[in-house]
Amino acid sequence: MSINLNITGPQIRASRALIDINLFKLAELSGVNERTLRRYEAQDGVPADRAGNLQKVKAALERQGIEFVGAPDRNPGVILKK
Repeated sequence: MSINLNITGPQIRASRALIDINLFKLAELSGVNERTLRRYEAQDGVPADRAGNLQKVKAALERQGIEFVGAPDRNPGVILKK
């Protein structure tokens, strides 16, 4: 698991592309609704997170083999560990 506490919208989009899942599947894996996920992905930086949903998304993607690298404000990226 990475040490970054936050992830960015582009990291979420890139993660989905790497593991080839749609928003519906990410919603199912994370327990976060599609509307919220769509809002998160539309952000260039770290999305506002009021209910801990961003951490749920991050954890769900990490369970699928995604590793978040860099810092949200400097060189954010993703790697597929599988």
